[in-house]
Amino acid sequence: MPKIPSTKLVVNEPIVANAPDATLIIVIDPTNPMKIGTYTFQLECEDQDANRSKPAVVKLVIADTQAPTAVISAPRSVPFGQDFTLSGAESSDVGGGQISRFIWTLIN
Repeated sequence: MPKIPSTKLVVNEPIVANAPDATLIIVIDPTNPMKIGTYTFQLECEDQDANRSKPAVVKLVIADTQAPTAVISAPRSVPFGQDFTLSGAESSDVGGGQISRFIWTLIN
């Protein structure tokens, strides 16, 4: 069962494995994961007489499925009549995406 680091994948460069190795494992480097997006993989099979199959194709989507983490920095108390600042700058998205909006709501 061949394994290849995702960082070694090259578009249009075949990865050949002799039978019975019908499975390919893509190993993701957590410090350099594949980017979010759609990837197309192709498989062809060849028999002992060098007859090649038609390609089978699959589209695979790498998606950000982790919600961001909201963090509020705020003073504990504010003098009456004074402005104050709330900051969401320490919020983060470790799922591969980027925070695109901050939605502030007074709830009480």
